[in-house]
Amino acid sequence: MDEPQTPRTDEPLAEYRARRDFSKTPEPAPQIAEGGGNRFVVQEHHASHLHWDFRLEHEGVLASWAIPKGPPEQPGVRRLAVRTEDHPVSYIDFEGSIPEGEYGAGTVIIWDRGTYEAEEWTDKTIAFTLDGQRLQGRYVLIHTGDDNWIMLKRKAE
Repeated sequence: MDEPQTPRTDEPLAEYRARRDFSKTPEPAPQIAEGGGNRFVVQEHHASHLHWDFRLEHEGVLASWAIPKGPPEQPGVRRLAVRTEDHPVSYIDFEGSIPEGEYGAGTVIIWDRGTYEAEEWTDKTIAFTLDGQRLQGRYVLIHTGDDNWIMLKRKAE
C-alpha cells in the first residue's frame, strides 16, 4: 500500500511543518495562501540569540531570512541575512511566545510591517522597495552561498 502523498500545495511549507509541534506552539499551522501579495513584516525575535526575522510575501508563502543585527536602516550598510524556511502568510501577524523546548523558543514581536514592490527576484538577487512604518526605500538581498545572503539599503537616487 502506498504512503499518502503530501498535497503539492503544501510542499513549500514542509520544512516549516516538520520543525513544529502545533499542539505545543501558538504559531499558525501551515497553509498556502491563494494569490500573491506584496506585504512584508520584520519580527524581533528574542530566541536563544536576539535576531530579526525579515519576511516577504511571495508565491503564497512568506520567504524568510534571520538577520542577527537587524535590517539596515542607513544606505550602504550591509547585514548578514540567513535564509530560513518559508512561513505561512498567516505568520505575518504573529506575535507571542514560543514555549521553551520548541523550535525558535522565545518572544516574537512585530518590529515593522508594510508593503514592498519587487524590482527583481532571482535565485541570486532580490531587489525591492519597502514602504513600512520604520523601513522605507530601496533594498537588495544578495545570495552569497548556502543559506547566507547580504541585505543592504541602497542609496536614494
